Amino acid sequence: MFKDSADFRRVASGVLLIVAPLLQAIAVVIDPGTWGDEREAVSFGDNPVLAQVQSVLYHWAYLLMALAALGLLHVMRRRATVFGHIAGPLVILGYINTSGLLMADPVEWWLGKNYSPDRATAIMDEMINLPGVVFGFQMPWIFFAIFGMPVLAIGVWLAGFSHWWVPLVTALGYAGSMAVAYGPATVVFWGIPVISLGYLGVKMLKMSREEWISHYPAARTAQEPAKTTA
Repeated sequence: MFKDSADFRRVASGVLLIVAPLLQAIAVVIDPGTWGDEREAVSFGDNPVLAQVQSVLYHWAYLLMALAALGLLHVMRRRATVFGHIAGPLVILGYINTSGLLMADPVEWWLGKNYSPDRATAIMDEMINLPGVVFGFQMPWIFFAIFGMPVLAIGVWLAGFSHWWVPLVTALGYAGSMAVAYGPATVVFWGIPVISLGYLGVKMLKMSREEWISHYPAARTAQEPAKTTA
């Protein structure tokens, strides 16, 4: 598989579409802030080990989600191509930037350990509201990631690779997570994309090598003369 670029990219894309949303779902489950004090300076201090693990899981979930989005663009080479060229890079950049925000978690834990909860929260708020942090890592990048993936799923549906319910379920999960306060309800909403994106991942893994290659422009061009003379 490693010597065959087509098979490697197909398998890698399929696995990432399964693993990336799963890591995010696991992260929200083990996050002390999901079940404890809404002030992370406090909840992280209650269980610093799980606080660090969830931070790492979120970080890698977002990085791998960016690569998974790149894999989705492959099945949009024949249809919804322009759609993919616009939405794809924005989603990828959104997830990469969002992953950088996870470095704030250990900072918040350290502040909570050395200052009172109110003082730690005030310091953290001042830090993350700096213009460089807001416009360099948060806005609009978070929205490109969270809302961009459902939009990209629409393109995958338009390309004929998935059923209509895939973008709908994906949108329900991510939009719902933004509509509720971070907590137990988030566990439910972030578990939903595991189903829809995981479905796409399994479908890619079941594709044959020939089906994957058929999405390349060169393969499509080679088929056109045959269709013309038929």
